[in-house]
Amino acid sequence: MNTVLSLIVQRVVYSIGTLVLVSMIIFAAVEVLPGDVTARILGRESSLAAREKLRIELGLDRPVVERYVTWAGGALTGDFGMSLTARKPVSEVVFGRLGYTLALAGFAMLLYIPLSIIPALVQAFFPNRLPDRAISTLNILVLSTPEFLLSTLLLFGLAVVFPIFPPLSQVSAATGVLNFLWMITLPAVSLAILLAVAGTRLLRESLIDLMDSDFIRMAELKGMSRTRIVMRHALPNAMIPWLNATAINFAFMIGGVVVVERVFVFPGFGSLLVDALQLRDVPLIEASVLVAAFIFIAVNLIADVLAILLNPRLRT
Repeated sequence: MNTVLSLIVQRVVYSIGTLVLVSMIIFAAVEVLPGDVTARILGRESSLAAREKLRIELGLDRPVVERYVTWAGGALTGDFGMSLTARKPVSEVVFGRLGYTLALAGFAMLLYIPLSIIPALVQAFFPNRLPDRAISTLNILVLSTPEFLLSTLLLFGLAVVFPIFPPLSQVSAATGVLNFLWMITLPAVSLAILLAVAGTRLLRESLIDLMDSDFIRMAELKGMSRTRIVMRHALPNAMIPWLNATAINFAFMIGGVVVVERVFVFPGFGSLLVDALQLRDVPLIEASVLVAAFIFIAVNLIADVLAILLNPRLRT
């Protein structure tokens, strides 16, 4: 137990150090963005005096290290300053949109888990036979389909030809829970399908490799049924790389699903980051990227901890 706890603490310390390093990189990268922030806010025709006054108000006249320490200290308490374009607290803008995206990602993950595990189990039970080949062919077909095309096909099929779901996911704070889930079903299904094909392929390969291992053969010689061998021995071990891939997929859904958000007009976190970059809203850019990095590191930490708990060999 002490070994497990020490490994978990070690992973937590590494994650915190990684987040600090990432925050420095984010702040430094935003600092070297081309153009003048004050000119972007006040307009190109603004006077130098007005720009200088705004630079002082924004704290841009202070040394870089001092500004980083102030920004990082505020980030620890959730205070990222004011958005230059929305004229509202950055935390209010970011966490409002992040809540929508987390709900969408959570719904998509609930669909992704069975969509990736069940086909892989079928393939493991029937390797190199018709079910295995059919699922592999379908996976390749989906993998070769661009995100926007798959989303558009789902939109056309389930919102236009068969008007089951709404074509647009324009949710707001006033949207009820059931109505919210109904409105985000199409983008959630689109994301789940896109991510599940990769998860299925990875889990299928792991399961089939494990089925040829010595400890599986020993279980077969002891007379254990194939179902029990797969579910009790092969699947828990095969899920370790799948968990890491799932963590990356979840992190991807937080900031990397801009195409799906645009197709379904969903006010998500990815679209917010793109808009912030286009408008060069520096506080909003810094906060958005840092929050995305935090989520990416956190879900990978959770995946590492689960892997340690599932696989005793990782504890040594």
